[in-house]
This record gives sequence, structure tokens and C-alpha cells, in this order.
Amino acid sequence: MISEYYGRRVLVRRDQVAPAGVQVLATIKQQTSEIYCLRCGQVTPKESAALPNGEFYCPRCINLGRVSTLCKFYHVPEPNQFEVTSPLLTWSGKLSPLQASAAKQVKEGMLNHRRQLLWAVTGAGKTEMMFSGIAACLKRGERVAIASPRVDVCLELYPRFKAAFANTDIVLLHGRQELPYHYAQLTICTTHQLLRFYHAFDNLVIDEVDAFPFAANSALFYAAQQATKGDGGQLFLTATPGKYLLKEMRQQRLMVTYLPLRYHGHLLPGIKLHLARKWRKKLGKVLLPPSLVRMMRQTLAANHRFLLFVPHVADLPVVARACHHYFCEAKFTTVHASDEERLAKVQAMRDNDYQFLITTSILERGVTFPEIDVFVLGADDGVFSTAALVQIAGRAGRSLSRPVGHVGFWVAGHSRVVNAAVNQVRYMNNKGRQCQNAMSAL
Repeated sequence: MISEYYGRRVLVRRDQVAPAGVQVLATIKQQTSEIYCLRCGQVTPKESAALPNGEFYCPRCINLGRVSTLCKFYHVPEPNQFEVTSPLLTWSGKLSPLQASAAKQVKEGMLNHRRQLLWAVTGAGKTEMMFSGIAACLKRGERVAIASPRVDVCLELYPRFKAAFANTDIVLLHGRQELPYHYAQLTICTTHQLLRFYHAFDNLVIDEVDAFPFAANSALFYAAQQATKGDGGQLFLTATPGKYLLKEMRQQRLMVTYLPLRYHGHLLPGIKLHLARKWRKKLGKVLLPPSLVRMMRQTLAANHRFLLFVPHVADLPVVARACHHYFCEAKFTTVHASDEERLAKVQAMRDNDYQFLITTSILERGVTFPEIDVFVLGADDGVFSTAALVQIAGRAGRSLSRPVGHVGFWVAGHSRVVNAAVNQVRYMNNKGRQCQNAMSAL
């Protein structure tokens, strides 16, 4: 069907005859000593991209199918060929006054196809604040995409959007999917899947723009630009904007909407720093920092649960052994990205089967446990970025039943990354206090 080429670049063999009405686009531009991939925008030396008989391929985006000079792209300009069925927005929830104000600004930006950032603290309800803007764009026949760097976020968003836009055709795209692609007005996909689109979307939303791999991948940033129409809008969602977005804000190339309070109206829990010199060496003697042990005991005595983050998978069994020494009757386990029981362990934590989890940064985002505290041992380790630390701290205080929580970082010494995380939480809390004061004055 010709609709599969709408706003897409579909890879086909060079000798294939194009159907009527389908444009043929080049795949690779050859330069003197390099090749330039027109799908991912990456440059590769010819000696690293050579195929037999003077042909070349791009090794950078090969996981989406090999782009080479032996191929071409089929493309049909996006026609916005949709039947709009009312009611568009079938979500029956209600936004708080602060959320509603932010949602109004986001909607205005989307209707005017602006580049904008929704800087909202973790647990602020960013997804629901998109709904009215997306509904307004769909109503006038626009094509919209919501992309995230992570498959699990896409899988979590899809049923929520299916419920919120029950009368709109939605397609879910990621590398592990089994269902074939089809042309739809609303697309939910990983940021890698954007490499398959070309000038398709009137508005592109990128959720968790600070997350790996998008934040560190120039090809994915290129893909986002290519997937958006020339006059299209972009909305970035994050609790932790990186250097690029902060620079765009300062240079006024990005409209910013702040939401510094969570849905329950409370500030973020502040981060408290603790000095723990040579903590890893002391682990060999089954010793944890005394201040960490005190905090863990206080949390358990108050019948609260917690997450204990460590830098590396190799730290997990050593820290667990020390925890068994101090808390022999406590119910806990370890979890990491390659753990085959990861999903079951996370669910068991949700079901209150564990009092705490010892984890790597795999649980820095995308999971919510009510009423927990958060501790990080070795927060100054190079594996943790400022964004990751802010996200980790944001696991605490997310529930209305306990909107506060203890957040402690144990460090071996001074760390710019850790200090930046502390300052970013303070910055948003200062803005949050301004919002609280403004609301109390009404």
C-alpha cells in the first residue's frame, strides 16, 4: 500500500521499480574520503564503510537495516490523510490548577508549531499535560508522534494514550514489536524509530529527552529533526534538561514552561550529602558507612521502605552481604538491568514483599513506589550523571500519602556532578515556593 510510504523513508533494493507516485531518494552521499548517511546523518571514513565493487554502507545505523549504495529510499510526502472522529479526547481525569496552566501553554505552543520545553519535576504528571494540546492538533488533521529513548516507557505510554484517545488510530513502534507498521495519525515510538521517518510529523514530542541513548546520540537528534516537518513543532519533556537544552533556553531558541511542583503541591525532597571515604574498601570488612546504617534503621523503624542505589553490578553482592550483617531479619534483594527476575522483583517491591531493594541505576526512572526513601552509596562515581541523580532523588516523595521523603547521597569527596544535582533540585524548589506563595495569595 502506498500509505506505508507517507512521511517515511522505506529502504528497498536499488534495482526495484518504484510504484507510481512514489519518490526515490538517495541513501548515501559520497564525498572524497568519507560517506554521509542520509538516514542517520553520520559521517564514516570510506575505508570503514567499504563493500565490494566500489559500494559503501553505513555502519552507524545498521541495526535498522543496512543502508548502502546498493539501496534507495521510497518516500511519499505526508498528505495528512486522516478521518477525525469525535470525541477526540476520551480522558476523564482532571488537572490541578498548576497542571492546567502548564497544559494551556503547551497547547498554545503545539498549535503554533513552536520548539518548546516542558521542564516539570519528576512525578508532576507530564503525560496528562500533553493531552489537550495533542487533541487540538489531531482535531485539525495533524500527524503527531510521541517518542521516548526507552522501550519500557513506550510500552507504558501506549495503553494510556489508547484510553485517552480511544477514537484515534495509534501505532506503536519499537525494535521488539511483532505487529507490522501501518499509517496512523498518532505514533508512539522509540527515538530510534524516528530514523525511518522523513518530514512526517506536524508535532513531535520527545519524552525523557535527557535519557540514554537520545541524550548522547547525535544520530537520534538528527532523526528527530528529519522526522519533523520543516514548519513543524517540537515539545521536549524532562525533569532534568541537559547542557544543549539549557543553552537553547538561554539563547531563547526554546520556549520554556515550568512545573516545579508535583501533583500533590509539595516540593521535591532535598538531597542531603554524607561523607563516606574509602567506603568500597570498608565493604571488604562487611562494613557500611555508619551514617547510612543509621538512616536505614530509622527508615525501617518508621515502617517505610527504601531504595539503595550503588554504582555497579559488582557492588550489589558485596553491599547485600553487608546489609545481611546489619539487617539479618529484613526482607530485601538486589536488582540490575540484566537480572532475569528484574520485573518480578520490581513487582514484589510494589506488592510490599520487600522492605528495600539494592539496585543499580536501572530504577532511576520509570518506576514508582509509594512512601519510599532513597539512598545512593557512591553517588560521586562516574557512572552517575547529574540527570540520573536528580531522577534517582525524584523516586522519593511521589505519593499523596507521604509527599516528603529522605534522600541521602554518600560520597567519597567533592563532586561537580553531585553538586549540580543538589543545585538543580534547589532551583526547582525555589520556583516551587514562588508558585506556592502565588497560590496562597489568591
